[in-house]
Amino acid sequence: MTITYEDGTLADVAAIDRIFRESFCETFAHLYSEADLRSFLGQFTPQAWAEEVGSSDYAFRLAEAHGQTVGFAKIGPSTLPVEQTGPSVELRQLYVLEAWHGSGISRVLMDWALAEALRRGVRELLLTVYTDNHRAKRFYQRYGFEKVGPYVFMVGSQADEDIIMRLRL
Repeated sequence: MTITYEDGTLADVAAIDRIFRESFCETFAHLYSEADLRSFLGQFTPQAWAEEVGSSDYAFRLAEAHGQTVGFAKIGPSTLPVEQTGPSVELRQLYVLEAWHGSGISRVLMDWALAEALRRGVRELLLTVYTDNHRAKRFYQRYGFEKVGPYVFMVGSQADEDIIMRLRL
């Protein structure tokens, strides 16, 4: 099986949206009421994705297998409430469809995010992760990310406890 990687373009907006929705729901939908999940997902429109894909402030990398997008990563400006030690970017999303977990895609996408952050000349990469997403936390810790503090992540009217993590580059 060959997995290929490419930068996201406006032609990829529908695929990015599909991966985001499928992956988020595979992992987290059971935590929320239908109304909260619908409210949260409603914030992610094709127009919003297109604005980010078309902005130099953001960068997307897609993983494809068998002609289908199966994962993506996105970095962008950091808006997290932490004291920064220098210029930073945020790994805003890293999603891989569940059927592709363990295939190495997450590692390749994370390596891309680190290389892109360095290319942009930043000093730290920030992210948030759900407190009970132990698989993701272990993945980030293997890269050297360290816990900075708590973060409230809203899904509709439900407040989730996330963790802000930082990697100094």
